Formats: sequence, C-alpha cells, structure tokens
Amino acid sequence: MLRQFDGLAFRPADILLPRDCDYDKWSVVACDQYTSQPDYWQRVENFVGSAPSTLRLILPEGCLEGPNVETDIMDVNNTMTRYLRENRFKAFPQSMIYVERRLDNLKVRRGLVGMVDLEQYDYEPGSATAVRATEGTVMSRIPPRVAVRKNAPLELPHVMLLADDPMKTVIEPLIARKEHMELVYDFDLMERGGHITGWRLDEESLAQVAAALAALADPTAFHAKHGDEPVMAFAVGDGNHSLATAKECYERQKRLVPREQWDSLPARFALCELVNLHDPALEFEAIHRVLFGVEPEEVVKALLAAFPGAFRGEGEGHVLRYLHAGESGAVTVPKPTAHLEVGTLQPFLDQYVKEHRARMDYIHGADVARALAARPGNLVFLLPAMGKEQLFPSVIHDGALPRKTFSVGRAHDKRFYLEARKIR
Repeated sequence: MLRQFDGLAFRPADILLPRDCDYDKWSVVACDQYTSQPDYWQRVENFVGSAPSTLRLILPEGCLEGPNVETDIMDVNNTMTRYLRENRFKAFPQSMIYVERRLDNLKVRRGLVGMVDLEQYDYEPGSATAVRATEGTVMSRIPPRVAVRKNAPLELPHVMLLADDPMKTVIEPLIARKEHMELVYDFDLMERGGHITGWRLDEESLAQVAAALAALADPTAFHAKHGDEPVMAFAVGDGNHSLATAKECYERQKRLVPREQWDSLPARFALCELVNLHDPALEFEAIHRVLFGVEPEEVVKALLAAFPGAFRGEGEGHVLRYLHAGESGAVTVPKPTAHLEVGTLQPFLDQYVKEHRARMDYIHGADVARALAARPGNLVFLLPAMGKEQLFPSVIHDGALPRKTFSVGRAHDKRFYLEARKIR
C-alpha cells in the first residue's frame, strides 16, 4: 500500500474492471433503486440479455424478500466465481480512478474511486469515527444483505462518500491532470444514466490526493470550523445500509482470526466513490413516502391524532403534504421537536405500518410519486429536499438523520455498478 495513505480513511484499492464485454450492458444502476417499478428491471433484463453484466452479480432490492432469494444469492455467488475463473476482469493494483459522470441533465459530477477503511467507520448512533452514517440504520435490513455478501468473492459498490471540501482541494485538481492518467473506461450508461469516463491516477496525482486528504482531516482545521467535536472526515451520502453490511461482515471475520491478522483481511476495506459535497452537480433530492393498500383518509386522521395541535391545511410548523386518488392536502404539526419534516413524519409512518400491516416504499422523483398516488389505496407524502449545507453540521452535532432523508440526485443519477474488488 502506498505509504502516504497510511492512517487515512480513504485509500487506493486493487480495482477490477471488466474486459472483453459491452460496458453499456455491464454497468447497471444501484440495487436499491426502482423498487416499486419492476418494469424498469425488466427493461434492464431485456437489454442485457445473455451478455456479461453486473446485473448477474447483484440482487435488486425487490428480490431480497422473494420466495427464491436463497437460490438467487447462490446464483450471484456462482456467477462471480465463474467470471473470475473466466478471467473476466483486468486488475489495477493499488489504484484510484478519477471519474467524470455526465448526468442526464448534462451536468458533470466528479468522483474518486478507492476504498474506505472500515476500522474508521461506524454506523451506530453517537459514533465519533472519521466516517459516519448520515441516516439511521435499520437493523432488520442488514441480515438479508449480509446473506448476499458473506460468501461473495467480490464486492461491487454503490456506496458514495461525501467530503466537506469547499476549497476543492482533493478531486477538482485532477481535472488538469487527465493527460497524465490512463483512460480506463468511457461509455454511455443505460436508462438515462448519462455518460461516464474514468482515468487511473498516476503516482503524482495519488500523492496530491493523499496530501489533500490529510489536510482535510487535520484536527486543528476541523475544530476551527465545527468546534470541539471528534473529526468527521467523510459522511456516507449513498449506500448507508450497504456499507453497514460490509462493516458487519468484517466484524464477523474479525471474530474468527487473531487480532494480528485483522490488517490483512480484504474485508477490512470497502470499495466506494468519494464525491465533494460542494460539487455543483451534486444535488440533494427529496425522497417521498408511499403507503400501499391503505384507506388514505384514515391515515390522515391518525396523523392528526398523533400530534397535539395538528391541523389540516398549511400553517406555522412542519407542513406534511399528501396526495391520493386525485386529491391533495396538508397537515401542519405546530412546534415540532424534530429539525426536519421527515423527522416528524417518519416515526408516525413506521408505527402506522407496523400496526396496520401496510407496505411503505421510498420514491425518488415527485412525478413517480404522483403517478403512484393516483392509484386507489395508495397515499403519498411529498417531502421537501434537504439543503446540502445542513448535512455535515447536522451529523456532527446531532448524529445520523432519519433514514431516507435525502437522495443524492434522481434515481437515474445514482451510482452504477462498474468496478469490483476481491473481498475473499
């Protein structure tokens, strides 16, 4: 490992990229997207066909509770093993990849692919580690993901780390160094994913990144900005539960080997993409809530009863807007105890779903949410987007936000699976 990255939470990795295949069919969107739109995944299935693809190496979230999940997991692991046996990958040892992703809106989002040290990450509430979760971890969501990862020989990340780098010292200087790097991919992504280009960093670029990361994590500079708080180098912007799963799998392996072997465990690290929170192309989108199979008016009445002084219509406090079967309305909760609207709404929805055995989903895009609201028995709550500037101060001082508080871009802007890394 390159010595200048010693002690840093983010560092180069042994990255695998596919060879001798159509990249546009290889790369598919994060598995937790389009969970209520099976037609999306069917289009992907039809487009990929029998071609080599990460579609065969991941399990869409909608399948995690399916009747054939154990067989599906076995198929994923067997395909990973087969791809390795067929020499499907080209290895790039001790590497970082600078990424330019031209989104569907034509903005360019820049990132850096490497690996995060899971010893410096903790998803537990009140964590003081260098890498922290931005949303509360739902422990019931971890076991099915562990089942997918625990015997997998490869990992394919959709985790996005965010750096609070307003001076743009880590990633942005790489723009001027592309001519010194090796171009490793350049292609269009499917289903409005845009275009992605990647370059493997040269040694001088790696040294510049290491120095900038070290400066960003300097305690003196951090305390001047955030007060006497433990240094938080990175926040998990996307893939909170995926990274929590990687952490859980690593902790399990640690229990099976002596302490002196922990550093050599491939599972100690997880591949991810680092993005600057201050990248103009990085936009926070709201995540809306949809309840299926409910009587909308009964839910609204329960919401009013759950908060003293809550009333129909818009007023001072948290305004919770809803849609169902062509109708719209709002409930105002005065003097809320939570900082954000989602913090007021989510505990109520969790309790309602549990008591009434309803189904809830998280929807990216108001247009999709409105389409679902038009169907009988569905109720949609439309939530406002969170400001980017609120993220680091909120996590540093208050801890993880309510789950699904924000989305990094629309569903088609999410990370696509592309790079891989051996974890066994």
